[in-house]
Amino acid sequence: MRFAAKRCGVQFSPPSIVLIYEHTETKKVRKRIIPVRNFSKYSDYSMAAERLKNNPRHRDYLEGVSQSQLEKLHIILRDHMQGFSLEHSLSSFCVDPDEDLNKLDDEELARKKGQMDELFEKNRRRKDDPHFVYDLEVDFTKTTLEKCSWDEESDDGF
Repeated sequence: MRFAAKRCGVQFSPPSIVLIYEHTETKKVRKRIIPVRNFSKYSDYSMAAERLKNNPRHRDYLEGVSQSQLEKLHIILRDHMQGFSLEHSLSSFCVDPDEDLNKLDDEELARKKGQMDELFEKNRRRKDDPHFVYDLEVDFTKTTLEKCSWDEESDDGF
């Protein structure tokens, strides 16, 4: 790999992927602006990211950038084309424990599940990890349970 990707981002006008990379032989840091062509607010972000990553013109530069990172950048571009703000796009990447996942469409639900799987694998402890403890027991503090009206009524001696 002759190029090491340092940072990547988006440019809204014209729609482009901005890549800051370092040439490994000369150690020079450069900026490459990759235009995103044939992409509209109705386009599939995963196909567009895959097409860009496999493009022979940009393949060497994007080798160090993961497919999921390119998909996120395409989602931000697509959301901007649909009129959403940058804050809205970035908040869609965060996993909110209070969010009702039943209300999401299939595409967004698959993306949220992928994020949760990624977070799980990141926090997972394996046997060869230095902080691995076999048969770890954790005592969670018990909070006082709230009394409900149906609890008092159905107390039949059970």
